[in-house]
Amino acid sequence: MNSTDRTPADLLRSALAADPGRPLVTFYDDATGERVELSVATFANWVAKTANLLQGDLGAGPGDRLALMLPAHWQSAVWLLACASVGVVAEVDGDPGDADLVVSGPDTLDRALACGGERVALALRPLGGRFPQPPAGFADYAVEVPGQGDRFAPFVPVDPEGPGLVVGGEELSYAELTDRARDDAARLGLGEGSRVLSGLGYDTWDGLSAGLYAALASGGSVVLCRNLDLLSKDALAQRIESERVTHTL
Repeated sequence: MNSTDRTPADLLRSALAADPGRPLVTFYDDATGERVELSVATFANWVAKTANLLQGDLGAGPGDRLALMLPAHWQSAVWLLACASVGVVAEVDGDPGDADLVVSGPDTLDRALACGGERVALALRPLGGRFPQPPAGFADYAVEVPGQGDRFAPFVPVDPEGPGLVVGGEELSYAELTDRARDDAARLGLGEGSRVLSGLGYDTWDGLSAGLYAALASGGSVVLCRNLDLLSKDALAQRIESERVTHTL
């Protein structure tokens, strides 16, 4: 990856320029049997559409705080990169009452209503499906995002030294986040072509790094597994082989 990249959005742009067709995020939900594979290009397209929704329809800008109330999921990864593209601070499992806007999964809608700003809900259904009945007080992400533009340009350039992510009570700038992801990748021995399987949640830095940032910083890819504890040892071994996993975290 480009050593001058200073934000996660920079890392994604470099990945897109290097090899848009390679897998970036492969997602499994072992409670539902869902599998989704997103190439760099497909993932970047979702990020662009989501960033346009965030900046345009939701009116968010640099420094605004977004409470991200989602589990480890491919759509959560999209939102993290969309926030980085706009300059919005993603507060993982943040307090919606203190946030400028909130993004919620189906299990946290009651808590998310505490946000006085814009509210977006994700059904987290296979293939990014919408809610059968839109939740009151929320925009349905699956309804709003398809019509957004496929290219994104921020109204204001993102400051790498500005606040970017809050997780586990720690706030990181985009530059600190990117540097830490590179350090983790080096420590784990990740490089171009590395394939990381992670069953960790996104509520800690270790989970975010293993399930997204370290692979992105190193030119690798991630196999992100939700409800991995439901998988037998034999099935896990088969997945590791079939997905050509090089590192398991």
